[in-house]
Amino acid sequence: MTRPKVFVVQPIQDVGRSALAELADVDVFESERMIGRAELLRGVRDCDYIWMLGDTPIDAEVMDAAPNLKGIATMALWPTVVDIEAATERKLPITVIPHLITKTTCDLTVAILLGLAWRIVEADRFTREGRFHQEQSTTFLTHELAGKRVGMVGLGEIGAEIVRRLRAFEMEIVYTKRNRLSEAAETELGVTWEPDHGELLRSSDFVVVMTTYNATTHKMFSQREFALMKPTAFFINTARGRIVDEPALIAALRDGKIAGAGLDVYWQEPPVGEPAPSPELFELPNVILTPHIGSATVEARDAMTLAVVDNLRAMIVGERPPNVVNPEVYGEEPITKPDRLG
Repeated sequence: MTRPKVFVVQPIQDVGRSALAELADVDVFESERMIGRAELLRGVRDCDYIWMLGDTPIDAEVMDAAPNLKGIATMALWPTVVDIEAATERKLPITVIPHLITKTTCDLTVAILLGLAWRIVEADRFTREGRFHQEQSTTFLTHELAGKRVGMVGLGEIGAEIVRRLRAFEMEIVYTKRNRLSEAAETELGVTWEPDHGELLRSSDFVVVMTTYNATTHKMFSQREFALMKPTAFFINTARGRIVDEPALIAALRDGKIAGAGLDVYWQEPPVGEPAPSPELFELPNVILTPHIGSATVEARDAMTLAVVDNLRAMIVGERPPNVVNPEVYGEEPITKPDRLG
């Protein structure tokens, strides 16, 4: 019996590759860069299934380049770069993975906040440059967390985990959200509702963006919002890059309108054609930059990888996969994109 072939568009965890190899022949595009268009079209030519991760677009041309294609498994919460309509027309199921990164994104966000308060990146650079000359010097000072106010813009599952951790540092948490939490939930988390977005920005020592990205939150943070913040305040975004007007943020940092920023997401993603993040951010010492690693723990990526394998296993044996987004291919009613994914 001929084994099915799976083409994987970028490297994956060994645990997933080993599990998948029991079911199919696996061809992985081995590179730290994104696969090019021509390479993608060549890679899918004789495959039965595509494993999509990252921001590699799978459109009608790619699907038609794979005459044996039977399904597309994505390592994403929603297949934003897959042409769902084209796949459905071709009776190709598309699968996603469950939300497995709540705690990892939360931990990264808190790590960035701590890094900004303690100026960890700057302190490392300061020490490596041989500028540490005496203890108890006033040359390099940082900030305590106890008593500081954190303004949460959005407060869903990840935000709630962030709050629980920050409360351990004796920080005050205020939040704004499209739909206010119940009184019981506010009490349990120890948070205070702030209906005035401007007041939240004016009063917070740290502003943490946790809202979903959609038409109403596009460029939610621009020149006006940064002007409202304290010059001693820090801005943190681990949600989505286009919630923020990046040039306005750069100007606010450069002009001292805010004290610093921590970013894991950027306006230009994936970093193809244009640099991501903006090169101007590299020049600013008061910024922590990470390469969109909110899910990049070994444990989370293993779980995500195995979830994709579960979907592929079902498709290979002719069963309905557990996380299909176009159930019309199985004669079922269509579903809509969950709003919480942004």
